Amino acid sequence: MTIEASQTRPQERAQAQPWRAILAAYQTPNLPRSLVEIALSAAPLALLWIGGWIAAAHGLWWLALLLAIPAAGFLVRLFMIQHDCGHHALFKSAWVNDWVGRAIGVLTLTPYDHWRQEHAIHHATSGDLDRRGMGAVHVLTVEEYRALSFWGRLRYQLYRHPLVLFGLGPAFVFILQYRLPVGLMRAGWRPWVSAIGTNIGVAMLVVGVVVLAGWKGLLLVHLPTLMIAASIGVWLFYVQHQFEHTYWARHENWQSTEAALHGSSYYDLPAPLHWLTGNIGVHHVHHINSRIPFYRLPNVLRDNPELKTISLLSVGESIRTVSLALWDEASQRMISFGQFKQRERA
Repeated sequence: MTIEASQTRPQERAQAQPWRAILAAYQTPNLPRSLVEIALSAAPLALLWIGGWIAAAHGLWWLALLLAIPAAGFLVRLFMIQHDCGHHALFKSAWVNDWVGRAIGVLTLTPYDHWRQEHAIHHATSGDLDRRGMGAVHVLTVEEYRALSFWGRLRYQLYRHPLVLFGLGPAFVFILQYRLPVGLMRAGWRPWVSAIGTNIGVAMLVVGVVVLAGWKGLLLVHLPTLMIAASIGVWLFYVQHQFEHTYWARHENWQSTEAALHGSSYYDLPAPLHWLTGNIGVHHVHHINSRIPFYRLPNVLRDNPELKTISLLSVGESIRTVSLALWDEASQRMISFGQFKQRERA
């Protein structure tokens, strides 16, 4: 590691702490607690959808759209529960985890088994410059961007634009891309069964919504809920890895615990938002041990307060990450397109 890299991480390096061994004590799920957390997420979502459907049926379109906002929050929470199922963290039984995850995947438009395989690749390669790609926001280094043609740079700039990353992109991924096992098209029959099975479930759900609430219920309540939730989910995923002093290393120097601690943020949200997002902001701990149920992550921080200072990201700081787009290997930090232009002119 360069001197510059050590200087850019002021809170660093939780040295010699055997974090994986320490955190293993928190990974046992509690069955009643897991069931209660599912109920606390699904029941409010159902009530908000029903309220929105009633509002839409009575011509109160503005109220239906308004109710879609809190509904999206609870759908995000269900996605985080699905996420824990994907890590086999919510129940002791792998079979129960998988089938709960598949059921929730119909609501979130996410083919669970396909997503689970892709997400496992993300955990195994996060922060590795030589294994970028699947299950992550695409990042170019300064040198790679410099080598692009005009059109190549323009494509990357469009991809990293906030309207694409947090608006068009999430809609494309959840509505279109997840209908096929993109990225795993030749990985055997399982991703295909996952995608097609989820598509059948989604089609049945759409028919059910139309029968119960009509097209207004689908277009004014269900669809806005999904789109808002998708954008929130992508935002959370983005800030968990795309902050200024994140971690990237070439494969020969890449270390998994280092990548987990310093390449994943502790996104310090207000307490209600931590609850609504399933504590996914405690992402550095999650990447060290993904088998810890989300409701035990606050216990980890309480018992190990030094983890509260590692890769800490406030809400204000997270907003400023939107401009970051390129990894500068020389200074070991993310920089913006504007900073790149300034350096080129200099």
